[in-house]
Amino acid sequence: MEASRGPPRVKNKAPAPQQISAEQLLREAVDRQEPALTAPTQRFADLEELHEYQGRKRKDFEDYVRRNRLNMGNWMRYAAWELEQKEYRRARSVFERALDCEPTNVQLWVRYVESEMKERNINHARNVLDRAVTIMPRVDKLWYKYVYMEEMLGNVAGTRAVFERWMSWEPDEAAWNAYIKLEKRYGEYERARNIFERFTIVHPEARNWIKWARFEEENGTSDLVRDVFGMSIETLGDEFMDEKIFIAYARFEAKLKEYERAQAIYKYALDRMPRSKSAILHKEYTTFEKQFGDREGVEDVVLAKRRVMYEEQVKENPKSYDTWFDYARLEESSPSSDPERVRDVYERAIAQVPPSQEKRHWRRYIYLWIFYALYEELQARDNTRAAQVYSEALKLVPHKHFTFAKLWVRKAQFHLRQSDLTQARKTMGLAVGMCPKNKLFRAYVEIELQLFEFLRCRTLYEKWIEWDSGNCSAWIKFAELERGLDDLERARAIYELAVTQPVLDMPELLWKAYIDFEEEAAEEAEEYERARKLYERLLQKTEHVKVWISYAQFELNVPDFEHPESEAVAPKSITRARAVFERAHKLYKDRRLVEERVALLSAWKSFEDTHGGEKEREAVAKQMPRRVKKRRRLDDDSFEEYMDYVFPADDEGSAGMSKLMAMAQKWKREQEEGAG
Repeated sequence: MEASRGPPRVKNKAPAPQQISAEQLLREAVDRQEPALTAPTQRFADLEELHEYQGRKRKDFEDYVRRNRLNMGNWMRYAAWELEQKEYRRARSVFERALDCEPTNVQLWVRYVESEMKERNINHARNVLDRAVTIMPRVDKLWYKYVYMEEMLGNVAGTRAVFERWMSWEPDEAAWNAYIKLEKRYGEYERARNIFERFTIVHPEARNWIKWARFEEENGTSDLVRDVFGMSIETLGDEFMDEKIFIAYARFEAKLKEYERAQAIYKYALDRMPRSKSAILHKEYTTFEKQFGDREGVEDVVLAKRRVMYEEQVKENPKSYDTWFDYARLEESSPSSDPERVRDVYERAIAQVPPSQEKRHWRRYIYLWIFYALYEELQARDNTRAAQVYSEALKLVPHKHFTFAKLWVRKAQFHLRQSDLTQARKTMGLAVGMCPKNKLFRAYVEIELQLFEFLRCRTLYEKWIEWDSGNCSAWIKFAELERGLDDLERARAIYELAVTQPVLDMPELLWKAYIDFEEEAAEEAEEYERARKLYERLLQKTEHVKVWISYAQFELNVPDFEHPESEAVAPKSITRARAVFERAHKLYKDRRLVEERVALLSAWKSFEDTHGGEKEREAVAKQMPRRVKKRRRLDDDSFEEYMDYVFPADDEGSAGMSKLMAMAQKWKREQEEGAG
């Protein structure tokens, strides 16, 4: 297309030589208040007068340039005046003398060349340009002048030779583009192709590769365009790759309706380019899939985008196990889930072993192994690999320092799902033998209970309490097993043995379970005596208010064996429960335990409100405390206020004061009613 436009018009950035007249020189001299270098043009009587005038003016110019040899403006005015006088040899001499003073003045060289070109001294102009570009090969303005002159003269070979000299200095992109346009104007596409190849080596930016591809698209074939894009990808590599190249490549394929090729290009780029450098590429791929793809294609776009994001995160922090979890779930839930890709993610994740032997650093890491094994079992359906994952995980955990019960239990449950009971028992047996834990014993017992292997359960409970005799939960579970088998004597013996242990982690739960067992097992009055004795034994160990309240509630719930058909609470039970409250109240009163006494009286009052008579309710009401505000002195002689309880029935003084306060409050109410 550009070949039809005719010869090139390279812009000459240098201004054209000025035609300075004598009148202009005179005006400039007057403005600067200098002696006139020229005089207005005038008619001379004869040739001798003209020569005299020229000699005088030439002397003035010489004097002026002698005084300031570095002012190139004076030299150029001098040369321009000589050119006006048609003294070309003298003008050339002035230019040469000026170049001796400052050989790197670009404007001076340009004026020199333009003066020679104007007078059609082509060889002189060529020689001047050759000297100029030899001295200053990095000044593009001189090269542009040179190639423009040669092309205007129709010397294409000479123009090409000048360009080759220029390109050897590896100039900027504009110079290469000018060379390429020259070859395109004359239809030398193979030469232009070779120049592009050298151009992209010197300036391997993405825009230059794209220019080459567009050149091939206009003047070559589709295969040549693909070759250009392929060369660009290989040359730049992953480190210096630019998303613009992939976008241009994919658009080219889409223009040819090669949608599968375009999709493959997008996926290739997204898999290799970091997210920070491929934001526009993601948008282009999404737009492409919306136009030419289907739902799966759009999902693949989102999947690729998130995959790049996770890759950057794990590259930045390989020990971020939460990121690995999300990455693995992404691969597992993708529509076209590839088992090898999922396994690759898990393998890379489990390779990030915690650096220390502290369990807190392993808590998140161990779930990678568990999720890996579950994936192999449930999604990949590869039970052999799942068993290997569990085994490798157990080998990796430092069991001498700590262990993970969940890992042992999940491995045993996996073998159970595979109907391999022997291997499941071996796993749990190895666990409780190598690193016993309460969770391991509990899980092993639950497995045997589900299989109704009660003898094995008894053996496990015995080993459990032998390993940890202070674990009340183990004693209670053991007794509940025997209770479930209706072996009451064995269960009772277990409880008796448990309460005699010197150290228990939660004795209150054990005693409660023992008492509840005796209550549930009691069917006659004599059997309730067992629970009553347990309460008495417990009260010898502790005097907690909850024990007294529970004891009273137990006595209240003892049925009336004389009238078994009656649904009402037996009077004897109410009497025994009240006796328990009285004992507890006397104990707390004697020992001045205020908080416990208040809690007991509250429970006692509720009891009497439900089961007592008027007399009993009044008696308890008199015992109820009153909350008052008091002051006390601190160590620094200051005072603080606090709330305390006053029991009116403790002494007569307090009772009298309480009565006086009651009378005062009554009088105040009467006064308010009378005023109303």
